[in-house]
Amino acid sequence: MFVQVAAAAQPNDVCDLPKDLQRELANKYPGAKLVRLSDLDNDDSALFQKEHGNACPGLVKVDFYGDGKPTLALVLIAKDGAKERAELVAAHQIGENWRTALLDTAESSWPVVWSQDPGEYRGVYGKKTIRATRPVIVFCGYNSWAVVYAWTGTAVTKVWIAD
Repeated sequence: MFVQVAAAAQPNDVCDLPKDLQRELANKYPGAKLVRLSDLDNDDSALFQKEHGNACPGLVKVDFYGDGKPTLALVLIAKDGAKERAELVAAHQIGENWRTALLDTAESSWPVVWSQDPGEYRGVYGKKTIRATRPVIVFCGYNSWAVVYAWTGTAVTKVWIAD
């Protein structure tokens, strides 16, 4: 079952997900939970709040596919036996249904997610550049790494912007 943890939180919590998406995630990612400020260590939490205010570190709304339909980028904490890992998931609402796609995973401390404007994103080693025509998703492990994901119109591409 997808663990929302918002039941004890205030209504309209910044990390609340639509009920139909919660059901979809519970089926596809049983036991997973959304990354919240309380999951981050003190330094990462302070840095996220400084850069993104009161936003949810595991959730961002983004017009990733460029079709104007609701799309959320999520960082889920998933269990794999005794191990936990972070999973970056794109959830795209098509009609009445949510389609989810696993974009990446991370084994380090809990990463965060945000969106940035379309533009040129150059890889940390200078070998790859993305020219995004739509908003991008940034998946970041503070003080360690950051990856930009862009939709090309047919597939997701990524580039490491910090390592």
